[in-house]
Amino acid sequence: MTDYKFGFIGTGNMGSALATAVCKAVNPGDVILSDKASTKAQILADNLGADYGDNRTVASKSKFIYLGVKPQMLESTLNEISQTLDNRLDRFVLVSMAAGVKISSIEKMLGKNYPIIRIMPNIPVSTGKGMILYTYSDDVFMDEIHDFSDSLKYAGRLDNLNEELIDAASAVSGCGPAFVYMFAESMADAAVECGLPRQKAIEYAAQTLLGAADMILKTGKHPGQLKDEVCSPAGSTVVGVHALENSAFRAAVMNAVTSAYKKTGELGK
Repeated sequence: MTDYKFGFIGTGNMGSALATAVCKAVNPGDVILSDKASTKAQILADNLGADYGDNRTVASKSKFIYLGVKPQMLESTLNEISQTLDNRLDRFVLVSMAAGVKISSIEKMLGKNYPIIRIMPNIPVSTGKGMILYTYSDDVFMDEIHDFSDSLKYAGRLDNLNEELIDAASAVSGCGPAFVYMFAESMADAAVECGLPRQKAIEYAAQTLLGAADMILKTGKHPGQLKDEVCSPAGSTVVGVHALENSAFRAAVMNAVTSAYKKTGELGK
């Protein structure tokens, strides 16, 4: 019997961020949380006004069951709830956020085909500016995709992608925030070296990244074109760009993304 619209198994950084976003879009009383550290789920549930229970309770009473566990923990979690799922007579949808684990692999672990949505969110969902990639099995109905998408409207952007492209995309959006944080830290460090106070350096670097990203999305211009528009002839910016090129900046970033992509593929094996 479905008592809750959304259930979350696992309330780590990503699970708690998505649960928080969902509770902004729906009645928190329609949400239930669980975690291997039960106190953690209880504290978050109390803060959100949601309910909490164990994994089997979430699996037995939720319409959308979010699996917010790491790839290496997914099989054991599915083994724990598989009988509960098998005993259900009503319809439900599994939502997996395990990096690198394909829908077919989840079906193999369960030994049965259930409606499954596979998502790859990134950590900025915690501020409502995230990027959520998703794909789904043939068993999922379009009205369920609508309910799923609408529930995450306060988490950020959503984009439906063919599953074979999910790992490549998540190497950009899922791993990318760490690369961006390193870039922001490096810019701030350099500004401090030039005499700027640390907090101001961090603020200016962060706002610069935010504004630059917003221009890409809102203008639709290629990043290279926007870069050229900032580079005045014989100006300071083009000298800085030259310095980045001398340090193989673009090659380093490309290597970071492709390395992350390869590692993601290994996680699902």
